[in-house]
Amino acid sequence: MAPDAPLEECRLCPRLAAYLEECRRAHPGYHARPVPPFGDPRARLLIVGLAPGYHGANRSGRPFTGDHAGRLLYATLHRYGFASRPQSVAPDDGLRLSGCRITNAVKCVPPQNKPEREEIRTCNRHLAGELAAAPQAKVILALGLVAHEAVLQALTLRRSQWKFSHGARHRLPDGRILHDSYHCSRYNTQTGRLTEAAFHAVFDAIRADLAP
Repeated sequence: MAPDAPLEECRLCPRLAAYLEECRRAHPGYHARPVPPFGDPRARLLIVGLAPGYHGANRSGRPFTGDHAGRLLYATLHRYGFASRPQSVAPDDGLRLSGCRITNAVKCVPPQNKPEREEIRTCNRHLAGELAAAPQAKVILALGLVAHEAVLQALTLRRSQWKFSHGARHRLPDGRILHDSYHCSRYNTQTGRLTEAAFHAVFDAIRADLAP
């Protein structure tokens, strides 16, 4: 892949590229390519998830759209004024984000929703580019440990200095603030590991950091 090639042309991870080829054969109507970020290009809040879901973002082409993980996320974004609608169904559903942008640590759907460590490292160049191109994104929300560590890698920070825990707030050396939350996956929400109230508490803290 050339350095300036579009994200959707990326084939740097052989296992993921092969998996996407299989998906396109099995589901011709799916996006089945690297999923680009979605939202306000001048956003002050950047949300980083893990990777596209097979029947969610991998199908729709929009992060957290069409799967269970997006339910709590988009409902919360709407509640806090970042989204024009409480549900994200499809790219043409009219949903707009204001002041917020969503991306993933890994842009391609991985088998069993588990990217390998080398794939996370390889894909990090995209997240690093997104952060470098968005100095106005002063607040970052990492959904889960993988996203948390991917943000640190993208900013060339040591993982040992910034420990992940739900509800943690980290002021980073460049002035950005990194908030941590458990991922809003089906497993976490249905087991009660991540409740709506706990997720809203994270957004209360984010809103306070974004206040003028």
